Amino acid sequence: MQTGVYSISKKHVPKSGMTISTNAKLGKQSIVHHFSLGSGTDISSEAYDNPVIYIGACGTGLFDIGTDGSCKLQMNSQNIIFLHEGTLCGVNSVGEKGLIYTEIQFEKGSKMNEILKANEVFDLKNLIDYEEGSIANIDLASGEGMKFMILSFDDGCMLSEHRAPGDALFFALEGKATITYEGKSYHIREGENFRFENNGLHSVKAEGKFKMALLLTLE
Repeated sequence: MQTGVYSISKKHVPKSGMTISTNAKLGKQSIVHHFSLGSGTDISSEAYDNPVIYIGACGTGLFDIGTDGSCKLQMNSQNIIFLHEGTLCGVNSVGEKGLIYTEIQFEKGSKMNEILKANEVFDLKNLIDYEEGSIANIDLASGEGMKFMILSFDDGCMLSEHRAPGDALFFALEGKATITYEGKSYHIREGENFRFENNGLHSVKAEGKFKMALLLTLE
């Protein structure tokens, strides 16, 4: 598994006329894939037996929800869409850049935060505010196999070194931070990502105000 700073949008660049699905290899009970759709391509409507979260990485897409065409959601970078299990959804790439997004299937019975309304599109970083002199956290989705959360750091705030019992995918949403991972420092900024291995020792320090999202496996 790759560790260090990288970008989902640069690693999964769309190719002309193709739709590509890549297993992120995170977790055992939940399913995570990165999708890249070339300009003008689409994925036919389908429904999962699990609740699903979609997170935009780059480009623009149109999510066609349901059967009557009345719910069409435009996804851009850092947008999030939540669908209940059994919801029919098709995806169309819009614009020359194509579309890149991450799809997270949670296991049945996972708990979804009430601020995450189904069949709507939100700007992920706007789901949490800054708290003076503090680090704030909101769990957006949690199940036996995986948890997805967003955090805000006031200027200079830091998560001290710790280990987590599972692999994790880090999304930098706003501002800059320094990640120290197994003794090495990495600078990360809005739009970039980081992978943590199971039990990897790490800390996060905000360089100014900073927001992030974290997808954590629970193994």
